[in-house]
Amino acid sequence: MNEEWRDRLLALRAELQSVAKTGDASAAIVELDQTTVGRLSRMDALQAQAMAKASGNRRQATLIKITAALKRIDDGDYGCCFECDEPINPKRLEFDPTAIHCIECASKGEMS
Repeated sequence: MNEEWRDRLLALRAELQSVAKTGDASAAIVELDQTTVGRLSRMDALQAQAMAKASGNRRQATLIKITAALKRIDDGDYGCCFECDEPINPKRLEFDPTAIHCIECASKGEMS
């Protein structure tokens, strides 16, 4: 079963890395010279740049979570809650294969 999760995580990682390559162009430095680009176009470019950077940050955070999940598979700890050490519901892992808490412990953390 862990090999299925490993394959899924590796596929997700490859997909995110592929998207990262195409998203890098959107995060490029915006030219501020008004003679070449109008003010509204610059504002649009700045907004697109900010969104691309935020997306890149989320992508990087997800890649870190994927790496940690793959390590947990290697260590034999994948699918166990960090808080209570109970198994994480497979449906929760289907939704988020990088989950580290069961739904009960995750809910407790949100209330704090």
